[in-house]
Amino acid sequence: MAPFFEKTARQLEPKLRFAKLNTEEHPAPAAKFNIRSIPTMIVFRGGREIGRQIGAMDAASLTRWLGSMTGS
Repeated sequence: MAPFFEKTARQLEPKLRFAKLNTEEHPAPAAKFNIRSIPTMIVFRGGREIGRQIGAMDAASLTRWLGSMTGS
């Protein structure tokens, strides 16, 4: 999924900010956000979670999902 994530990030930044978390290297934030499966994508607005998707998606699916979360 990494290439799709990178492609989507290039297309949508700076409107949306993308970040990755290595859950093996950083287990505390993974626990805080209840990340149990990889990949897990979480959308935040104003510091609050507004959406979560578990499982790989291609770039088009990721873009559609993000659009549904952000109203774009």
